[in-house]
Amino acid sequence: MIKEPFSVDLKTPDYIPSHFDNHIQRRLSDMQGQYLNQDAYAAMISKEDTLLYQVYEEKTLEVAGELPHGISIVHPGKVGDEYFMTKGHYHTVLDTAEVYYTLKGQGYMVMETPEGESDVQELVAGRVLYVPPRWAHRSVNISDTEDLVMLFVYPGNAGHNYGTIETQGFRKLVVEVDGRPEIVDNPRWSPPEKK
Repeated sequence: MIKEPFSVDLKTPDYIPSHFDNHIQRRLSDMQGQYLNQDAYAAMISKEDTLLYQVYEEKTLEVAGELPHGISIVHPGKVGDEYFMTKGHYHTVLDTAEVYYTLKGQGYMVMETPEGESDVQELVAGRVLYVPPRWAHRSVNISDTEDLVMLFVYPGNAGHNYGTIETQGFRKLVVEVDGRPEIVDNPRWSPPEKK
């Protein structure tokens, strides 16, 4: 764990950090049930367990006051008409935020609250996105050829809750229609349970 000031280089064209201590690779098999077109998913995975995205992270103590950070790289591609995306998550400590800075590529951040409010923001190089507390978030790469590369920073005590999204999905999907990305309602989305 880091206890002293440090620097990391992000060299173009791929922006992989010069130092990281956690490298996550998510493949198609990690996204079971997340894509709308399950026939297209089954056909793809029967041929290859494609690498969808990677995370290079500098780990810190998982306590308030620390700022874990790293690089997220979502590769180009689609499952059926739906673009490659991250799993998406809430923070375990719901009242924690996250900041993303897009370094390369283009895409969308799909977000929603536990109450079902949703928002989708465009991601373009040079833009900073603030994801407020209580908002689940998922990155989607809409390019056919270029990686979507983002720097992220979040509170050390935030944690990650992937289970809620795996169960209910996101309210909105980003799909290709007539060669262009469109934001559509997810027919398989489950509304949050009333308390």
